[in-house]
Amino acid sequence: MRKLKNSELDRLSVADFKQSKKTSIIVVLDNIRSLNNIGSVFRTCDAFLIEKIYLCGITAKPPHKDIHKTALGSTDSVAWEYVENTLELIEKLKDSNIKIISVEQAENATMLNDFNPNQQSTYAVVFGNEVKGVSQQVVSASDIVIEIPQYGTKHSLNISVSAGLVIWDLFSKLKMKSEK
Repeated sequence: MRKLKNSELDRLSVADFKQSKKTSIIVVLDNIRSLNNIGSVFRTCDAFLIEKIYLCGITAKPPHKDIHKTALGSTDSVAWEYVENTLELIEKLKDSNIKIISVEQAENATMLNDFNPNQQSTYAVVFGNEVKGVSQQVVSASDIVIEIPQYGTKHSLNISVSAGLVIWDLFSKLKMKSEK
């Protein structure tokens, strides 16, 4: 096997990305502190053609050198918007018939591997603060709470790792359903 060169990867241009059909997933970052985590989530959203990212509360906004360092230009391709109040955004999204998924450890949470998204729905997936997680108010307002199964000694994953796992899982489940 030979590693491919970047020029062989046939990636979309920013203009082509903006014109492409997006995955019916919106990402909501609820008070994320780390600029590197924010940049990593942008990059993951670019990789899986995510519709939009909402940056809420204390979550920093581009342009910022530390976001740019990990986003590698994906702040230019992925649509994003800053909204101060996460709960108000959630209520607005719900009014638009978007299903809200909080990624959190909570009573009656559905394990990620057991969640089967509806092909006809658009989902807003909320990822929370590195220390406090998704706020209880947002969890309570969510349609679904998904938990990432973990079997080791730690009880949490880095937000950018969580986003990568959840976005990939939802993307692959939605894509497989649309191909059937």
